[in-house]
Amino acid sequence: MTDDSRTRILRAALVMFAERGYHAVSVREISEQVGLTKTAVLYHFPSKSDIVIALVEPLLADTEAMLESVRPIQDPDARRWAVTEGLLDTWLQHRSLLRIHMQDQALSADTATYVRLRDIALTAQELIAGPGADFTARVRAAQVYAALSDPVVIFADQPERQLRAAILDGVRRLLGGPQPGRLVTPSPEQPVDTPRHQTSRGRPGAMTSAMVESARRMRDSGEYTVEEIAAALGVSRATVYRNLTTSHNRPTVS
Repeated sequence: MTDDSRTRILRAALVMFAERGYHAVSVREISEQVGLTKTAVLYHFPSKSDIVIALVEPLLADTEAMLESVRPIQDPDARRWAVTEGLLDTWLQHRSLLRIHMQDQALSADTATYVRLRDIALTAQELIAGPGADFTARVRAAQVYAALSDPVVIFADQPERQLRAAILDGVRRLLGGPQPGRLVTPSPEQPVDTPRHQTSRGRPGAMTSAMVESARRMRDSGEYTVEEIAAALGVSRATVYRNLTTSHNRPTVS
């Protein structure tokens, strides 16, 4: 039994769960889809819930790592937007998995997974609200969190670049004003390729871990030039080159 079999099981389960829901799919159907016996599937995953736990682990690990990377940011506005964009980019990457959760809340069935999902939500909202936030600010942070997650699931089949721009435009309306030190992302009504105008704060010379991860994903998508990545993040091309080169050989969370 090879690791390739395990990967094929997870890929098939992800598609089937997302399309039909966790409870509607049996282990036997998964085994038939990948051309294995049910016993072979259960060799890797003793139960169907173990398949979901394995599927959700990269999402949990990526989100937890992102939140830890932005926590040291001192400026509240910069930290708020680092969390916002970090969450959005992570969830866009895992949107097929999140669609399973919309079907029947399957990702929360395992107690340990539920606790991690809950802690992610609470931590993110705390970082968005900022230290010493009053009740109104905490409610607004919860609204921002929902504004990021729900559209990713509901509109998961839409082009990622357009969806990202539309979601950030909605969050900006909630928070008020553009992202500090970044370029204004176009609204849903504005063509995605329309030139964007830089904010007056200038271009920072450093990138947070979340920004580096966003830059890496934009580069790997093949849809952005270095100039476009630099513009989207509000940094210079040299800064993008330096950080992508430095992070090229770093291990990524999987």
